[in-house]
Formats: sequence, C-alpha cells, structure tokens
Amino acid sequence: MLAILSDSTMWVALFQIVIINILLSGDNAVIIALACRSLPPKEQRNAFLIGTVAIVILMTALTAFASYLMTIPYVEVAGAILLLWIGIKLLLPEEENEDVSASDNFWGAVKTIIIADIVMSLDNVLGMAGAANGHMGLLFVGMVITIPLILFGSAMLMRLMERFPIIVTLGAGLLGYVAGEMAVEDPALKGLIANAHYLEIALPILGILIVVGTGKLLSSRQTIAVPTEG
Repeated sequence: MLAILSDSTMWVALFQIVIINILLSGDNAVIIALACRSLPPKEQRNAFLIGTVAIVILMTALTAFASYLMTIPYVEVAGAILLLWIGIKLLLPEEENEDVSASDNFWGAVKTIIIADIVMSLDNVLGMAGAANGHMGLLFVGMVITIPLILFGSAMLMRLMERFPIIVTLGAGLLGYVAGEMAVEDPALKGLIANAHYLEIALPILGILIVVGTGKLLSSRQTIAVPTEG
C-alpha cells in the first residue's frame, strides 16, 4: 500500500486524469444543469448525485473498451443523432399535465443526464484511458475527485439559467455543436471528410442550427397550442 502511495508515476497519472476530466466536463455540467433546471431544489440535489455517480461507474466501465468502440463505423453518428434529439427536447417547455408526476420528471432528468453525458464522453474517455494506462481503479478515483467540481459548475449554471434564459438556448446549441463534432470523427465519414474539409466546420454549425431551430419551432407551436386547447 505504501509502495503504491509513494509511486510518483501513479500521482502523475491521477493528476492527468483529473485535469483531463475537468477540461472535458464543461459540456457535462451544461447537460446536468439543463436537465435539472425545472426540478425543486431538493430533487435537483438528488438528481445531481444519482446521475453523476451513475456516470462515474458507467464511464469507468466504458473506458475499458473505449478504443474499440471508437473504431466501429456509425457509433459516433448514432451518438450525434441522439444528442441532437436531447438538445431539441431540452428546449421544449416542461409538460404541466397532471398525469406527469414529480417522480416522472425526476427520473426523466436523471435518465437525460446519464444518456447525454455517456454519449458526449465517448471521446473524453480515450484521453483519460491513456492517462490511466490500464489502471481502472486509478481512473475511478480520478473521476470521483472531479465530481464536486462538476456539480458546483452545474449548480452555478442553473442559477444563471434562472436569471438569463438565453443560456438554455446556448447550452442546447452546445449539444448540437458537440453532435456535429462527433459525426465528423466517425470512422465511416473519414473518407468523405478527407475530400471535403469544410465539413469539419459545417457539420458542428449545422448541429447548432438543427437543435436551436427545431427546438424553438416546436416550442413555439406547443406554446400556441396550449391556450387554444384551453
């Protein structure tokens, strides 16, 4: 045990994992804040904790075969499509139907956090896996250390969203941008991108336009439909 604690290589690897996770978790904080913004304060804290703990466990397992996953054609394209859908969904007004219970909203937020963060972190785990050098325990410890930082960032973003609603749109747009970047990195599209480098910029921008444009359009239709039905 003492030998492990005195191993400078281990501490360097742990430091690298923490820094990589902090640098790459900005979008994770955004998705947590977006998913939880409509929950009561107590449920926000619970959703934070459950969603983040689940992410740490799943991410640790995912890292074990991340390199293989990233070589499978269309995996990142599928992830990009899923992110576009999540981004659009987060721009829609919350359902105020009596049939939608608080429990449904709570677990819906937790599910959104887990799915979006896992999809968005496919690229991130490669960097952390390289730093961990095969030590899954080290990776787990490094991710646990960064949990408070991610939660703090999410809580701060939610307060800002309450004061400045435009941040919700910006956050959803970020998901669209990340979706476009994921599609660009997919092995199935490498040949196409090599012959059309402008797609490296065009696809992320297109992702923003799809999420924000579709989300706003559907949101305005729902807002108009509510008084009509009343």
